[in-house]
Amino acid sequence: MTMPQRRTRPRHHGRRFDLRATAMFFGLLATALIVTGFAVRALAPVVQRRPVWAVVLLCVAVAALLAHGRRRRRPSAARIARRAGEALEQATSTALDALDDPVPSPLRPAIPAPAGAYDDVLPTVVAPVTPVIDHDALSPEAFEAAIAGLCVRDGCARVEVVGGAGDLGADVTALTPDGRRLVVQCKRYGDDNKVGSQDLQRFGGTCFTVHEADVALVVTTSDFTAPAVEYAEQCGIVCVNRDALLAWSEGRTPPPWAAGADGA
Repeated sequence: MTMPQRRTRPRHHGRRFDLRATAMFFGLLATALIVTGFAVRALAPVVQRRPVWAVVLLCVAVAALLAHGRRRRRPSAARIARRAGEALEQATSTALDALDDPVPSPLRPAIPAPAGAYDDVLPTVVAPVTPVIDHDALSPEAFEAAIAGLCVRDGCARVEVVGGAGDLGADVTALTPDGRRLVVQCKRYGDDNKVGSQDLQRFGGTCFTVHEADVALVVTTSDFTAPAVEYAEQCGIVCVNRDALLAWSEGRTPPPWAAGADGA
């Protein structure tokens, strides 16, 4: 008689529960958590001062995990905890080294050099020279405007060009810097045409009585005859001939209305 064979269940060859390995795993895990806390505490100021370190450490950790994940053998929990603890310990050491580095001192503001310290080095700046106008090349109207420009340059106020028909001898009027009324007659003559006494007499009859001048000038590109100069001295008219006009234009002499000026 054949006895039926009793089927036996296949045994599953799984890992047995190992209390020692489990305890070691949790111990390493606790150690890793403690090291993580210290690392986070140490890395906080580093991240604030140098955020690049945080990015570098994160990239190193991710690269380490990817490298270990490519292995065929499946790492155990104890090995993972141990390597994690080593990585955190290395990161903590790097962070502490970074904290020991001296913080760069802020830039100090530049201290200005004392006045005159570089006078022997810097080139001397020369003020531009005002070009002298060729009054002989001007028209009578442009000559009057040029004389008015000299009055403005030398501080006169309310300068006006009033020459023309019916001007009664006044071509330019102004107020001197000290407040006197200035009346100017302009004579753009050639070298062979001097200003005579008749011209001075006509101007002398109107400059003080009609135009109420405090200072009366006759400015010419030529010269004055001797009788004209004598009449001007008697009436108090200031004569400005070619040479005096050139000196006035170049700034070599004070303005002709200044006290004691005499252009003859």
